[in-house]
Amino acid sequence: MPSIKEEVEEANSKSVSRMMESEPVWIDVGTAEEKLSMKGRTLLHAGPPIDWKRASGPLRGAVIGASLYEEWAETPGEAERMAERGEIGLDCTHHHNAVGPMAGVISPSMPLYELMDEKHGTRTYSNMNEGIGKVLRYGAYGEDVIERLKWMGSVLAPVLKATIEEARKESGRGISLKPMIAQALTMGDEAHNRNNATTSLLIRQVVPFMLKSGLDRKMLFEAAKFMNENNFTALNLGMAAAKAMSLAAHDVPHSTLVTVMSRNGTDAGIWVSSLGNRWYTAPAPVPRGLWFPGFSEADANPDIGDSAITETAGFGGFAMATAPAIVAWVGGSVQSAIEVTNRMYEITYAKHKYFQIPFLNFKGTPTGIDIRKILKTGILPAINTGIAHKKAGVGQIGAGTVSFPMEVFRASLKGYVDKYGV
Repeated sequence: MPSIKEEVEEANSKSVSRMMESEPVWIDVGTAEEKLSMKGRTLLHAGPPIDWKRASGPLRGAVIGASLYEEWAETPGEAERMAERGEIGLDCTHHHNAVGPMAGVISPSMPLYELMDEKHGTRTYSNMNEGIGKVLRYGAYGEDVIERLKWMGSVLAPVLKATIEEARKESGRGISLKPMIAQALTMGDEAHNRNNATTSLLIRQVVPFMLKSGLDRKMLFEAAKFMNENNFTALNLGMAAAKAMSLAAHDVPHSTLVTVMSRNGTDAGIWVSSLGNRWYTAPAPVPRGLWFPGFSEADANPDIGDSAITETAGFGGFAMATAPAIVAWVGGSVQSAIEVTNRMYEITYAKHKYFQIPFLNFKGTPTGIDIRKILKTGILPAINTGIAHKKAGVGQIGAGTVSFPMEVFRASLKGYVDKYGV
């Protein structure tokens, strides 16, 4: 009979192998109502479960904006009163195999990317990226925000749906994302807060099929221009791919690997592979970083978003050594970026088989966050992140880095001990 240590090692090896061998492919575009069966006045949000009373400013702003977008309310005040009365339901994106950056709010008529993990048969989802600054995911809800969302639903989404349909006709499978991320990591991206190369690679793949779709030239031009002008276009697809990878590693008995890290602007929370969908939470920390003109740390909300799923899957902040230019966006130095990646090897189970770092002689990225190693070393996962203003309606005020709180890992280890009696 194997010892508990042997069982854990076997489980972690299986879990991280499933993560690395996942094959997420973009296959479709559709609304959340179509893809997730969302109905009524319900919104999904990033991070652990939360109610309106405890919701942070940016999450409240995104809820208000989504309510205006769905035309459940005519004014921000009306939307806020509806939320206060409990007339708008809130649920976690991760409960639906979906992810969204920052507030991560998804409403029923919002368009989603749909991905299929060809290796494991699961499907994952993400909303579409609006750009930076005053956008819904950072809690802004002005008329320009709502108009952009409406345009994304009426122009961008139909173009991308027709595009992916043409791609599937040619390849029979859609657009594979793991090779794109792997290549971008060799081109200066870490594919979380720097997506310049990833977005360029995505556009290179989709434009021929956009042109082949036969849609109105004005629609095609507007969609291509919007995608090209937003370096974060590929982020949401990358997050959905990371969700597929992490989902593949989930529900492996005895595994001590983390399969979700997420924040809702109030709490930070994790899932552990062998502990099911139980959230282990602690107060979300405030990021440190570089600020847009006129803002400072005093204006910042605690960390928010599902985008730490990228670090969970072995890229993002864990691959900072691939992206020296990112320090101009999140702060620090090139040397500190390399040091962050090197520290992450001490708390992970494996080096990624496909995601490699040229600056470290093509060593695989640190992959498979192990709660045992975090508690043994005291080293916390490093996350690259955008920074939202703490007040609803303002939007993005900077970008930086943050670490997950130690409390969630202590609590998860206790949960592991309680379950397995070790």
